[in-house]
Amino acid sequence: MVIIMEYDRKYANFLMALLAMIIVAVMYVEGMLTPSLPSIAEGFHVTVDQVSLVLSTYLLTGVALSPVVGKLADLYGKKRMMSIVMIIYAAAVSVTGFSPDFTFMVASRAVQGIGLTIMPLGMAIVREQFPKDLVPRAQALISGMFGAGFAVSLPLGSLISNYYGWRMTYHTAIPFILALAVLTIIKVRESRYRRPDVKIDYIGAIALGTPLALIVLAMSDGSSWGWTSPLFLSVMLAGIILLIPMLIYERIYSRNGGEAIFDMKLLSERNVLVANVVLTVAGMGMYLSMQALSYKFETPEPYGFGLSILGTGISMVSFAIGMILFSIITGRIILKIGIKPLAVAGAFISSLGFFLLSFSPDYYMTLLDEFVIGSGMSIMNSSVINLLVLSVNPRDMGLATSMNSTFRYIGSSIGAPVAGSVLSLYTVSRIVRTSSGITKFSFPDGTAYFYAFMIGSIALIVSAFLVLLANEVLGRRNPKLNVNENAEKSI
Repeated sequence: MVIIMEYDRKYANFLMALLAMIIVAVMYVEGMLTPSLPSIAEGFHVTVDQVSLVLSTYLLTGVALSPVVGKLADLYGKKRMMSIVMIIYAAAVSVTGFSPDFTFMVASRAVQGIGLTIMPLGMAIVREQFPKDLVPRAQALISGMFGAGFAVSLPLGSLISNYYGWRMTYHTAIPFILALAVLTIIKVRESRYRRPDVKIDYIGAIALGTPLALIVLAMSDGSSWGWTSPLFLSVMLAGIILLIPMLIYERIYSRNGGEAIFDMKLLSERNVLVANVVLTVAGMGMYLSMQALSYKFETPEPYGFGLSILGTGISMVSFAIGMILFSIITGRIILKIGIKPLAVAGAFISSLGFFLLSFSPDYYMTLLDEFVIGSGMSIMNSSVINLLVLSVNPRDMGLATSMNSTFRYIGSSIGAPVAGSVLSLYTVSRIVRTSSGITKFSFPDGTAYFYAFMIGSIALIVSAFLVLLANEVLGRRNPKLNVNENAEKSI
C-alpha cells in the first residue's frame, strides 16, 4: 500500500533551523572543554593522562550507543528517541559543571556521549519528513553545522574559560540545551515508519558496543599508554577479537528472522559502504591535520606562530566560515550537479588546502588555506551524507545514519593519535630561563607539520577516488531524484 506524502514546507524550514542549532550547540559543548583540560587537571589534582578521560569516555559511549539508538529509532520512532536523547543529554550537561570530583565528571561526560547520536537522528528525520527537493539542502546544512560548531567552540570556550573558569562554559550552555530539548519534544513530529512489534537485538547491541568501545578507547589513549605498551596492545586486540563472535552472532540472528543491530545486508549496499568508508578515511585525515594545525598556531616561531590558546581558537574561525558558507551553497546546487561530482570536487579542494599548508605559508596564507579546507570538507561531507540518506529505505534510516556516524568517529579517533605520533616524531628543543631556573621545551618542527598535512592531503585524494565507486542518485542523470523506490511505500 502506498502512503500519500504531504509535506509542510513551513515546518520543514523550522525543523531545519532547529536541527542546525542543536548540532552547533552539541558540538560547542563537546569542543569547548579542549582548551580547559590543563585547568581541569589542576583543579581535580589529576595527571595529564588521567584528564584525557574527559574526552575519551564521551567518545566511547557515543560510538557504542550510536547503532543501538539508531535501531531503536527505526523501531519506535525517531522523534521519540531524539526527545529521550535530548532529555538525557540536557540533564548530563546541566550537572557536569557542578562536578564535585573527577570521578563524577568522567561519569557525567560518559552519559553526555549520547549526544553523538543526535546528528544521525536529525538526518533520519529530515530524510523522512522533508519534501525531496529540500532534503539535500537540509542535509548539507546539518553537515556544515557539525564542523562549524566544533570550530566555534575553540575560541568561545577559550574566552569563557580564560576569564570565568571551565565550569562557566557549562553553566552558560545549560539554558540553550534545555530550550532546544523542549522545542524538540513540543515541535518535532513523529515518524511515519515505526515497527514496535520487532524485537530488539539486545545481545547484538552489547556484542557490538563492547568491541567498538575498546577499539576507540585504545586509539584515544594509546599515546598516553604507549603504542607498544601491554595495555594498549591488549585492549586493542581484545576489541578486534570480540568483533568476530559479534559478526557470527548477528549473522545467525538475521538468518533466524531477527533484525540485527549490525546489519551486514545494509552495510553491503554499495552506496552505504562507500559513504561509510569515505567518511572514515576523510575523518581520519581531517582530524589528524586539523589537530596538527592547532598545534602549529601555538608552536613558537619560526616553526609556528606562537599564539595563545585564545588566539588559536580565533584562528580556527576561518575553517568554520568555510564550512558554513559552502554548506549553504552545496545545498542549493547539489540537485542540479549531482552528488558524485560535488563530493569529488570537495575532496580535491580540501586536499589542495592541506597540500598548500604543508609548505609552511605565513599566518594570513594559513588562514586562507584553512578556509579552503573547510570549504572543501563542507562540500564533500554534505554530498556524501546525501548519498547515504537518499540510498537507504526509510525503515532503516536511523540505523544507517547512526552506523555512518560510528564509522566517522572511528576515523577521527584514529586521526588524533596518529597526529600526536607524527608531531612527536620530529621535534626541536629550546632552553628557556625562568624565575624557577632553566627549563627545556620540546615542540614539533617544520618536518612534523609537513608530514601531518601531507597525510591529510593524501587521505582526501583517496576519498575522492572512493566516491567514484558509488552510484549517482541526484543530478542531470537522475532528474526525478531516483532514490530507493520503496521510500514512498509502507513497510
